[in-house]
Amino acid sequence: MFPHERSLVNKLNGKPFVLIGVNGDGDPTKIEKDLKDNQITWRSFQNQRKESTEIAKEWNLKGWPTLYLIDHKGVIKKKWVGGPGNEVLDKEVEKLVATAEKDKES
Repeated sequence: MFPHERSLVNKLNGKPFVLIGVNGDGDPTKIEKDLKDNQITWRSFQNQRKESTEIAKEWNLKGWPTLYLIDHKGVIKKKWVGGPGNEVLDKEVEKLVATAEKDKES
């Protein structure tokens, strides 16, 4: 999904949109290499955390990837286990971005 995620980040630059990733690989060296190789410029967290439970357990993930679409008010609007497809994802993201922009103008 990295190429499409990268295209979303570029296309929505300057808009009320943020992409956050959670990397499920436990090897920090591999994660660093993957981030560089795949040109990941958005915030990406490692799933394994020393101070608390894994992010995947906290969010009750059932598979990778799991996508949460969260609006500008912090409300989860959609959740997909597995990729929903680029067209579906784009349509849903664009709707939320338009709503956030409209609310900003109000």
